Amino acid sequence: MSRAAAVVLVALAACGESALFGPPTEATCPPGSTSTWDSFGQAFMTRYCTRCHARALTGADRHGAPSFHDFDTVFGVRAVRAHIDETSAAGPAAVNTSMPPDGERPSMAERLQLGEWLACQAP
Repeated sequence: MSRAAAVVLVALAACGESALFGPPTEATCPPGSTSTWDSFGQAFMTRYCTRCHARALTGADRHGAPSFHDFDTVFGVRAVRAHIDETSAAGPAAVNTSMPPDGERPSMAERLQLGEWLACQAP
């Protein structure tokens, strides 16, 4: 295998299902939570996720992200929120940091907020 092919395979695996999934964070939805798609979710997904996980991306542009794991709509997030929790969120039971595999990464505070937002059903 050529060096270029090996680099491509590693890059494709980086955003894809081969990422190790962690345990659920077991975050709970706090009473009075105000995080919504508009106040938190959309900006988080745009900043950290949609470079691989967006409906408009196809083929190699998805860098291995699985089909139907598209985070440019709240519907797309809700459909796979357990996977997002297992790869990216933090909570009392776990801190999952396998996503995103490269580029800018969320802070711990952002990962905790993601865990709570997902626990609230990603409103």
